[in-house]
Amino acid sequence: MGFILLTLVIDAMGIGLIVPVLPDLIRDVSGGTLADAALWGGVLSTTFAVMQFLFGPLTGNLSDRIGRRPVLLVSMGAMAVDYLVMALAGSIWWLLAGRVVGGITAATQSTAAAFVADISAPEDKAARFGLVGAAFGVGFVLGPALGGLLGQLGPRAPFYAAAMLAGLNFALGLVVLPETVTDRTRRPFSLSRANPLGAFRQMRALPGLGRLFVLVFLYDFAFIVYPATWAFFSQARFGWAPAMVGLSLAGFGLSSAAVQGWLIRPALRALGERHTVLTGLGFSLLAFALLSGIGNGTLALVLIPLAALGFMTSPALQGMMSQRVGDDLQGALQGALTSTKALAAILSPMVMTATFSAFTAPDAALYVPGAAFVLAALLMVVCALVFAAEPRRRPEA
Repeated sequence: MGFILLTLVIDAMGIGLIVPVLPDLIRDVSGGTLADAALWGGVLSTTFAVMQFLFGPLTGNLSDRIGRRPVLLVSMGAMAVDYLVMALAGSIWWLLAGRVVGGITAATQSTAAAFVADISAPEDKAARFGLVGAAFGVGFVLGPALGGLLGQLGPRAPFYAAAMLAGLNFALGLVVLPETVTDRTRRPFSLSRANPLGAFRQMRALPGLGRLFVLVFLYDFAFIVYPATWAFFSQARFGWAPAMVGLSLAGFGLSSAAVQGWLIRPALRALGERHTVLTGLGFSLLAFALLSGIGNGTLALVLIPLAALGFMTSPALQGMMSQRVGDDLQGALQGALTSTKALAAILSPMVMTATFSAFTAPDAALYVPGAAFVLAALLMVVCALVFAAEPRRRPEA
């Protein structure tokens, strides 16, 4: 458990490193306004997500057959190469190629989640998925802060740092990464289960998961407003430089790590998984609504802990779903969840960045940099309605 959490911290650092400088790098290789750069940012995010959607079930099912170790090691090594390609990119098309390769090999999250499920008792899964989220939060504290500082050296410097981190992660994995798939849980590889539609059909056949998959999709669609638009939004609304963007994201990561690594356990004990999900949705709705209208950067920083409370939803929901699936299907479940999240990530960045661009372009009829957060708030209302309609299950189920 300790190694897999360290792996996720390093992965999240690599991702967070590049976020503060992405607007400047896109404008460096493509030209245009901030609104134009936001649209290209949406294209890059969508490309990455399309590849992850197509290959997520494949890696999840491969890890059920050949083991977690080889799948994780391949993804770690390819990630290092991907960041190096993006660091050397001289055009937007090289950045696009880097996102294609990165999306294909981005198996770390789903396979690591299956790894955690392998080594966790049923009653511990929700809390340990909270630790997984906390590991990403810690990495996202360190990554953006370092990326913002390195961004002062130029928009490419954080990409070199991310490549180095991913390479070190790969080397560490070669030495210490164990295998958790045993002969008891190993199952044959099936191409019908290893594609996105096959994974959805298999998960839909399990009672009670269909509505929860819908909720996962809507929830992720809304929360992608942060990675898709925050660097652009904070620059347009508050005039923040990369260093300040990085520090704000570091604060957000620290708050989310505290919620998912510490607060989630007492919340689950006090509220149960169902009410923890609803409470997190309520905090998210409030945070999105407030962020959509504020014009003060200091107030935005004050709102960060409130926004992070919304992260109680994800581990509680993932724990509910994992408990309804047998031990031999944990990799398949995580693969289907990866595809569900990737489907949201395919559609959301384009929608969110297009919304931002439409309301911040020089010829915009109405200047509203927070328009994407208005949309995210409305989606939280839909999420609450979907989950409220989920039938309650007896404890023995």
